[in-house]
Amino acid sequence: MLEDGSLLSRIDRTLLKFERFLALIAGIAVFSLMLFAVRSVGGRALFEAPLAGYVDWIEQLMPFVAIIAVSYAQRDGTHIRMDLLVENLRGRALWLFELITVTAIFLLILLLIWGSWAHFDRSFDFSRPLWSRDSTTDIALPLWPAKLVVPVAFSVLALRLLIQMYGYGRALIFGLEHPVAVPMVLDAAAQAAAEAEGLEEQET
Repeated sequence: MLEDGSLLSRIDRTLLKFERFLALIAGIAVFSLMLFAVRSVGGRALFEAPLAGYVDWIEQLMPFVAIIAVSYAQRDGTHIRMDLLVENLRGRALWLFELITVTAIFLLILLLIWGSWAHFDRSFDFSRPLWSRDSTTDIALPLWPAKLVVPVAFSVLALRLLIQMYGYGRALIFGLEHPVAVPMVLDAAAQAAAEAEGLEEQET
C-alpha cells in the first residue's frame, strides 16, 4: 500500500486509524474466547462448575472475531483472494480488473448492509428489557449488540471499497504505475522476500 500527501492518501490513512481500532477489538475478542475456554474447562475440571452460558458468550463474540476487522484486511489486500489471473495482468488491464471486482464487492456489501441492519432492527426495541426482542437461550444475553456489529463492520468496509474504487479508477484513467490507497499485487517471489524481511526484523 503506497502513501503520499494527496487527499486520497490522507483519507485512506484516516480510515486506517479506525480500522486498526476495530482490528484491536477483534483481537481482544479472540483473547476473550481463550479466557472463556480456560475458565469453562478449568471450572469443570477443578470445581465441577463450568462457565455458565459459555456457548452464549461464544455466540456473542463470533461477529467480533469473524467480521469486525474485515475492512482492515481489505485495505492491505490480505483477505482471501485468487491471484492466479491478477498477478499476470499489468497496467490498465490490471486496474480495470480490480475496479470491476471491487465495484462488484461494493454492490454486494450494500445489500448485506441493508439485510444485516434489518436483522438488527428486528432484534432491537427501546421498550423491551435490555432493549432486546430476542436473547440467547442459556443466560438470556441480548442479541442486538452482536447483530449490530455486522452492519457497522460492513459500512466501514463500504467506505474502504469506495476509496479503492476511486484509486483504481484514477489509476485506470491516468495510466498510473503505482497508485496510492490501493493494495499492490505481489508475485510469489516478492511475497517470499517480504516475509523473509519481516522475519529478519523480528530476529533483530
